[in-house]
Amino acid sequence: MHNDPTQAEQASGQANEQTGGASGEATLDDLLEPVPGPHATASDFSESAVLGRRGQAARTGWRHVLFELTGGRLRPPPGLGEMRRNQLMNRVRTPFDGTRRIVVMSRKGGVGKTTVTVGVGATFASARGDRVVAVDANPDAGNLAHRIAGDCQRTITDLLADSGRIRSFAQMRGYTSQCVESRLEVLASDDDARIAQALDRDAYRQVVALLDHFYNLILLDTGTGILDSANQGLITEADQLVLVVRPALDGAKVGAQTLDWLEEHGHADLVASAVVVINGIERESDPIVQFARKHFEARCRQVVSVPWDKTLEGGGRTTLSGLHRKTRRAFLDVAAALADGFGEDPLARESRESASHGFTFGPLPDQHPGV
Repeated sequence: MHNDPTQAEQASGQANEQTGGASGEATLDDLLEPVPGPHATASDFSESAVLGRRGQAARTGWRHVLFELTGGRLRPPPGLGEMRRNQLMNRVRTPFDGTRRIVVMSRKGGVGKTTVTVGVGATFASARGDRVVAVDANPDAGNLAHRIAGDCQRTITDLLADSGRIRSFAQMRGYTSQCVESRLEVLASDDDARIAQALDRDAYRQVVALLDHFYNLILLDTGTGILDSANQGLITEADQLVLVVRPALDGAKVGAQTLDWLEEHGHADLVASAVVVINGIERESDPIVQFARKHFEARCRQVVSVPWDKTLEGGGRTTLSGLHRKTRRAFLDVAAALADGFGEDPLARESRESASHGFTFGPLPDQHPGV
């Protein structure tokens, strides 16, 4: 018996209609049915979706000029130099909890220790959004305040005398000078060296404790006597250290002896995390500079060379904008090296937790609560 092909095809079609297509193939009606899209949310309003993907435009050099001339239609990316600077700035802006105390020291005078304090402090203050103060802790009548503005007549001894009356940042600002350009504040020492030399370890410890309440970064510009009571107290209060040396045999040797003393007196961690600044370099290829760099790199976190800058020779007021470009970059390198340590626990944590320093932050003596 022979089957009719036409009847077989009709029977097969009827079977497929009844089963909805046993083979799983979509019907024409299925293909024409609209597919629902993703649910709309506020996340649709992304910058890349609305404005298109736009890379960062250069902010310096000819690339930035081209960006400005074309009204932003052409957006040349940053060059290698600018990218390097951006990376340093990101490091300088490393966040941290609480406060950080950075001691800047040298056992030899005339090496530019105060200059480095101003340069690094101004770099931090201009790059970060938090409060930065530099303290003139030089007992030999230092000139730190005169290097920025010197617009405040009050000194560190006035602050000590009035410490029990200071309970707000507005009141604290009455004791510091501030550089308009960088926002760096400075607490001045007394011009009378006899008064400054009378301040001992406990006095500076009290000052630092008060500043902890109002500032995020505290830079301490110390004297040259490492055996002085004040300097030893500041070293104990330090979280990080900047050691400034001259690019000369005697300067480098004294710097190395300073590190030896610190290691022998229980400050090995401070040495390992220190940043060494070889200040006033005229030739990086100088054999003494190369030998000093190799020595300090083996002992400390980083070594940074700061070039000789004619602007700093006079010892007058110092602003970042007035420095040579290479000098500004060197101070940025120092600040970035210090900021690399912000992620570590502060070395002076114990002194913060154990010392009360005799401070009371209550109403001013001539005020009455509740009145």
